[in-house]
Formats: sequence, structure tokens, C-alpha cells
Amino acid sequence: MATAIALSASFISMNYGGPQLLYALFFGLAFHFLSQDPTCQPGIEFCSKVLLRTGVALLGVRITLAQIVSVGIAPLAIVIGALLATIGFGYLLSKWLKRPIAEGLLSGGSVAICGASAAMAISAVLPQTKENEKFTLLTVVGVTSLSTMAMIVYPLLVKLIGLDATEAGVFIGGTIHDVAQVVGAGYLVSNHTGDVATFVKLTRVACLVPVVLGLSIAFKTKSGKTEFDAPPLVPFFLIGFVFLVIVNSIGFIPHQVGGWISDASRACLVTAIAALGVKTSFQSLASLGWRPVIMLVMETIWIAVLVIGALLLSR
Repeated sequence: MATAIALSASFISMNYGGPQLLYALFFGLAFHFLSQDPTCQPGIEFCSKVLLRTGVALLGVRITLAQIVSVGIAPLAIVIGALLATIGFGYLLSKWLKRPIAEGLLSGGSVAICGASAAMAISAVLPQTKENEKFTLLTVVGVTSLSTMAMIVYPLLVKLIGLDATEAGVFIGGTIHDVAQVVGAGYLVSNHTGDVATFVKLTRVACLVPVVLGLSIAFKTKSGKTEFDAPPLVPFFLIGFVFLVIVNSIGFIPHQVGGWISDASRACLVTAIAALGVKTSFQSLASLGWRPVIMLVMETIWIAVLVIGALLLSR
């Protein structure tokens, strides 16, 4: 089903113009009623997780170390600074809303780093209570929905503000929560913006390791059983992405082979975005209650304002 949606989106894009990934997302949203179908669900999960990570890893063939150097140290410093500030902001929000500190760190970390994956990784080192497990589930739903909305809105926002292609990539990669939506939003603007956004986003993903280790030391918790499986501290797709960037920079990948890998990456990502659209329900936000929604929305606005402000000031 996800492949059929991806092919439909590709056909419309090639013959009538418009963004292929956005078509895939919207067509997928129309089939949300099948997201819990027992026949369709395994395929949807496979496409939205395995194909997504495969597609992101293969994106490494589009990027070289020279391109990374051209981005500069300042944008990366902006992104990492905004990441740390957002986690701190989540902590302060939990105090203001009279919620447990663990909830502030969990929501702030998921917004700052990599959405649902960060939420599950951070939850594994927080105190293992039923309340924390429930809040983790709510955070996963919330950041996924907000990230999907950001994928649609942010490409319009960067044009409205007047950011150039590199600045747009830094903003999109530095603010949208989940990898899939970063890739989708980045390539909606331009190929260069998509490349920069992917690199910046994976820099944030790499920060998951020290953040989780730091929280683990801070809370001094022992590993316990929860309904969530803690992902590896260093995601395999990040290792694959870095490997392909290095190999491509050295020149070991022939141009034609690089084109084939790039096409395969695009096919994986379009199919993954289609499946992500099927999984997404904006109505699910209503079931969260107002406090988690306020925390996630305020943290999302906070990191966006910080990155935009720093980019404009650094011009």
C-alpha cells in the first residue's frame, strides 16, 4: 500500500509538477483509516522505520566532507546550543507547570534531539514508573504530529523569512523533531537544502549519546523492564550515513553508482513518508491532555525561534 501511494505521488509530481514528498504525505493521510488494520500494519511499520532508516543512511552518498566544511562551524554551534537550551527549557517548563522533572527532560529531549526515538531512549534511563511510561507514549504521539505539521509549514516559513538555501537547511535540520520530516521538508525546498538539513539533523541525532549517558548518570537508575525497547545509543543508520559520506569524499563511489544509490534512497524515503502519513492522526493530539501539548508546543516554538534568531544575527 505504501509503495502504491509512493508511485501515485511520483506520477502526479512528474506529470503535473509539485513536491513529490508532500504528495506522498497527503495521500498517506487519506488512508489513515488503515493504520490499525492487522493486514496493513506490519508493512506500514516496516516502511516507516526500516525503509526510512535505509533511505537516510543512503543519503550519505550525496554528501562530501567538503560540503560539510562549507556549512561552517557557526551553524553547528547554533544547533547544538539550541539543543541544550531546549532541554533546559523543558526542565523549567516542568517546574512552572508543576509536573515531574522527568517529564520536562523527556519532552525537551525529544524536541531537541530526534523526536520519538529520543523519547524512547531517554525514557529508558529515567525512573521506571507507570506515569513516566504513559507520558513517553503521549510524547511520541505529540512530537510525531507536531513534526508532520512542521514538515508542511517550515518550507513556507523559510521562504517567507528570506533564508538562503544553506540557512534554510540549518533551520529545518536544527528544529524539526523526526528525521523523516526533516528529510521531507529539506528536499521540498531544494536538493542543497535537503543535504544540509540531513547533515545538521544527524548531528543532533549523534548528540543523543552524550545526553542519554548524562541523564543516566544524573538519575542513577538501574535498567528495568518497560513496554518500550531502548534503541542503541548510536543508531545504525547514522553509522551507515557517516560511512558513505567518508567513502564518497575519498572518491571510491563511481558517479553512476552514486546516482543509483541516490535514486534508491529517494525511493525508500518517498515510500517511508507515505507510510508515515498513513500512521499520522492529527486527532490523536486531542487525547493528550493540555499539559503535554503545552510543553511540546512551547518547546517546538522555543527551538525554532532560537535557531532563526541566531541565523539572522550571524549574517
